[in-house]
Amino acid sequence: MEPIFDKETMFDFTRPSKYELVNYLINDGKKHPFALICPGGAYAIVANSIEGRPIAEAINKLGYNAFVLYYRVKDEALYPNPQDDVKRAVGEIFSHADEWGVDTEGWSLWGFSAGGHLAASYCLDSYDAPKPATVVLGYAVLTLGEKTHPESRDFLLGKDADPSMIEKLSVEKNITPSYPSAYVWCGDADDLVDPDNTRMMGKALDEAGVPNITTVFQGIPHGANLCTGTHAEHWLKDAVEFWQEHRNR
Repeated sequence: MEPIFDKETMFDFTRPSKYELVNYLINDGKKHPFALICPGGAYAIVANSIEGRPIAEAINKLGYNAFVLYYRVKDEALYPNPQDDVKRAVGEIFSHADEWGVDTEGWSLWGFSAGGHLAASYCLDSYDAPKPATVVLGYAVLTLGEKTHPESRDFLLGKDADPSMIEKLSVEKNITPSYPSAYVWCGDADDLVDPDNTRMMGKALDEAGVPNITTVFQGIPHGANLCTGTHAEHWLKDAVEFWQEHRNR
């Protein structure tokens, strides 16, 4: 399987850096749980065509509402702006729950690549905001230390980042027992974000006693989104089942 990650054809570097929430709703007169999705893009762009729309449509097909978040990036990405955009999106969804047919109990937060760091860091105790029941992280940037994706860290914290902020936002160093249940995965063929990000996260979750499924799939590259046609294509269905298992805990 060839990587889907292709800056030249898939990324829109010209889109304004601003907040926007895109709705993928099930309009059947009933209320359905929701997933909020943070696509990747190194905190430089929001890769909706890779990890936004395809993921939202797949979640819809399984019977859930989905929302794709365009969060602030590039020069507007300095912490906590992207995290504040997640918080704003949660508030917007909750305030329109009746209108949009949304069940707000036990929601889930999904993130990929740098969007995975956004989702994972939003769930830390140090960020004051409503937390999801489950966080789903695909080939995520999780550490801001030695094995980070440097571009993502530079956009979030600046090129001369304060060491205390690197420590604070290295997710694997700040997991507590109150962290949401987590489904975490990547591929061992990821040459953009070191798979050790996922491995370190799984170890930290286990040590804190947080329910999790953490998997490194053989031969899967960065940007593989749904992993269609590979041995890992079951991941999204498994993640949704894991989320449902932990929704009301």
